[in-house]
Amino acid sequence: MMDIKELSMQKAQKWLSDKYDKATRDAVADMIKNNPDEVVESFYKDLEFGTGGMRGIMGIGTNRMNKYTIGAATQGLADYLKEQFPSEPISVVIGCDVRHNSAEFSRLCAEILSANGIKAYLFDSFRPTPEISFAIRYLGSKSGIIITASHNPPKYNGYKAYWEDGSQVVPPHDGGIIDKVVKVAPDDIKFTPNESLIEIIGEKVDAAFVDAAVKNGSVDTTGRDDFKLVYTPIHGTSFKAMIPALAKAGFKNVITVPEQMIPSGDFPTVKSPNPENPEALAMATKLANETGADMLVGTDPDADRIGIAVRNLKGEMQLLNGNETNTVLIDYLLKRWKKAGKLNGKQFIGSTIVTSDIFFKIAELYGVKCKAGLTGFKWIADMIRRAEGKEEFVGGGEESFGFLVGDFVRDKDSITTTVLASEIAAVAKANGSSFFRELLKIYQKTGMYREGLVNIVREGLSGAQEIKAMMDSLRANPIKTIDGSPVVKINDYKTSVSKDMTTGKETAIDIPKSDVLIYYTADGTKVAARPSGTEPKIKFYFSVNTPFAGAEHYDATVKALDEKLARIAKDMKLS
Repeated sequence: MMDIKELSMQKAQKWLSDKYDKATRDAVADMIKNNPDEVVESFYKDLEFGTGGMRGIMGIGTNRMNKYTIGAATQGLADYLKEQFPSEPISVVIGCDVRHNSAEFSRLCAEILSANGIKAYLFDSFRPTPEISFAIRYLGSKSGIIITASHNPPKYNGYKAYWEDGSQVVPPHDGGIIDKVVKVAPDDIKFTPNESLIEIIGEKVDAAFVDAAVKNGSVDTTGRDDFKLVYTPIHGTSFKAMIPALAKAGFKNVITVPEQMIPSGDFPTVKSPNPENPEALAMATKLANETGADMLVGTDPDADRIGIAVRNLKGEMQLLNGNETNTVLIDYLLKRWKKAGKLNGKQFIGSTIVTSDIFFKIAELYGVKCKAGLTGFKWIADMIRRAEGKEEFVGGGEESFGFLVGDFVRDKDSITTTVLASEIAAVAKANGSSFFRELLKIYQKTGMYREGLVNIVREGLSGAQEIKAMMDSLRANPIKTIDGSPVVKINDYKTSVSKDMTTGKETAIDIPKSDVLIYYTADGTKVAARPSGTEPKIKFYFSVNTPFAGAEHYDATVKALDEKLARIAKDMKLS
């Protein structure tokens, strides 16, 4: 049997044919001669166009983001669109983030689509992901493409395909596109554009998106003159819409981090442009302390995710995790709907299987449904699509710092979320409270929930094998107790089986399959294991909870829950 090095070299040799351009052939020849280890990493597998699109390191090879892997994805999408809409005009919205090659890759997509007789709406420069989702429906397009690798390191880029509802593709369309993509050979890709089918878009869509964001995010203008916000796009795209949206909503005291307002695919002031990490918001935190700001907001490079820090009980800026932020956001939205008399039992909120179960408790308080889908906002968007005409979507979020207000966008939306969060903080301050204290008020009704996350990064071929082995072991040797509490239920989303560990009864899980394993214990602890679909890592999510008596008990309650989280991670040999 041919080993991985021989197979990689054989695949690389094919890229020396005249099916590839001269620059590509020269680069491959140089790699074969001078860097055989890189040949393996670049060619040992094909960069998969999966259900979430593609994401990978930029460079030459079948396992890299380049002209030919992106070309195959776009040609496959074009083939599928023409099959699905044989007698209708087809258009596709294309946008990108600030990363290296993003503008070139988005232009390439437009050219290939136009060569296939499909109209391409191409943004004139980088834009926030939620605006591109919005534009698909605004322009009546059948699909969309976003070139972004979110918060990955600078060497990465990505490709996400969207459907006509403004959501990332889900079954059956994701599988249909994949089937087309895998059949595309290099000489099948139509690279010669029809420029008459490429339309550059920008300001008109910008204005419509900002108007919609403010309409959905802003209702109560109380306290805005006395509210101070520090904001950073962390070198990304969000400022294109964020600054005008905040201004239109009436927030006058917005302080930006100058160094991070400069768009750059190098993200030069941070190790990682990830608003989940306090380090990424260090400059904003310093500025917030210097200016006495009430809140700070940071967004990731493509502006779908948001990190929020607020003043805690000691007056210090504290970065909230995604579950904490979303708890306040969803409670406020439901309160707003209730006050307006809009809750009639036909409303629902959206969550995911690895997000805190506090959202089910909040839903119960307001008499609405909470629906939980697989990780990824496309599943919340799918809930919205399926419920149209029958139920109303109020809002929803996932633990990884993403939230959506209403259904005018069908992906995570940091712009509208920032407007909403700023309103909550401003109104609370005017009423003698704060964003943080509003969170504690909710905990008094639901109990306090605390979450932990452990990311184990394993890159390359050996890393992928190690991650698979970890998941195989968890399935073959199920955990029986967690921190002394017996495991009472195991949900395996790969087999779609939920098993009651007390009775042994198995029931089917009625959502699409995914490589996720979740343990539930008798004391309400929840532990989930999930290989990332976009990064070379496996994620372990932990959630614990306990009754909460009030603000004066905050420190002691947090200490007890954090100690419990630490014990669990240690027992699982993850710390």
